[in-house]
Amino acid sequence: MRKKRFDAVNLRSQIEDIFNRPPEAMVEQKALELFEILKRELNSGRIRAAEKRDGKWRVNEWVKKGILLGFRFGRICDYSIDKRFVFFDKNTMPLKAVGENDGVRIVPGGSAIRDGCYIGHRVTCMPPMYINIGAYVDDDTMIDSNALIGSCAQVGKRVHISAGSQIGGVLEPVGSFPVIIEDDVLVGGNCGIYEGTIVQRGAVIGAGTILTGSTPVYDLVKNEILRKGNGCPLHIPENAVVVPGARGVKDGYGAENNISIYTPVIIKYRDSKTEETTTLEDLLR
Repeated sequence: MRKKRFDAVNLRSQIEDIFNRPPEAMVEQKALELFEILKRELNSGRIRAAEKRDGKWRVNEWVKKGILLGFRFGRICDYSIDKRFVFFDKNTMPLKAVGENDGVRIVPGGSAIRDGCYIGHRVTCMPPMYINIGAYVDDDTMIDSNALIGSCAQVGKRVHISAGSQIGGVLEPVGSFPVIIEDDVLVGGNCGIYEGTIVQRGAVIGAGTILTGSTPVYDLVKNEILRKGNGCPLHIPENAVVVPGARGVKDGYGAENNISIYTPVIIKYRDSKTEETTTLEDLLR
C-alpha cells in the first residue's frame, strides 16, 4: 500500500481552528491528537517553528500554536526514576526518544531533550545541557555543557554553542521570532542570545556577550549602529566578530560619575586569522 503523504496545510488548518476556539468550545481529544502529529513532524524536521524562505526568515505561527495546545491540555504526571530522581511534568512533554542509530552523541551526565524537536546527524550534546520543544538543531553542531537551546530556537549546521551559553526560545507571542543561529557560527562561553536575535552565517560571538532586542550593537568596522525595529529582529551580520563592550553616559549624573553602559561591539569581520582559530573547534567534535 502506498504511504499517505503528510499534509502540512491540513494540519495547520486544524491546529488554527482548535487554537482559536473559546475554551468551552475546545475538543481536548482532538487537540491532543493534532499535538502528537505536530511533535512527530517537528522530530523529523519536516516542519519548523521558523524557516528561511526566499532568503528571509519567517515565523510559522501555527507551529507555535500547536505547541501551546500541548501545554494547555497536558496533565502533570510522575517521571521520577527509582524515587531518587524525582520529576513531575506535563504528560504531553516527555523526553525525546533518541537511539544509537540516530547519529546523535549524548554524553552521559544529566542532559535532556524534550520530545518535539529536530536533532540532526552528528550533533554532540555535552552534559548537562537542555534542548526544549520546537527547537531545531542541524547537523554537526555541538551543544556544550550547561548550555540551553530554548523552545523554537533554530540552530544551523556546524555551530558550536559553548559552555554556559543560553540560546533563548520565544514561544509567545506566537508571531515573534525565536532566536536564530545560522550555519558555521561560534558562540563563546557564557553568552546570552535572546528576544529573537538572528545571528547570521559565520559570525563569532565572543565569550560573555549578551545580545537582546533592546541593546544596540556598535559596528566599529562599518561605523553604524545595529538595532531591532519595525517588526524586524536584531541581525548580527555574516562573519561579524562580536565582543562585550561599553559606552559612556554622555550627560547628567551618569556623565558626572563616569558611568558606562554595557553594549556589544563588532570589532572585525572574520579573516584568515580568525579562521585558523575557529577551525580548532573541529577537534572537539
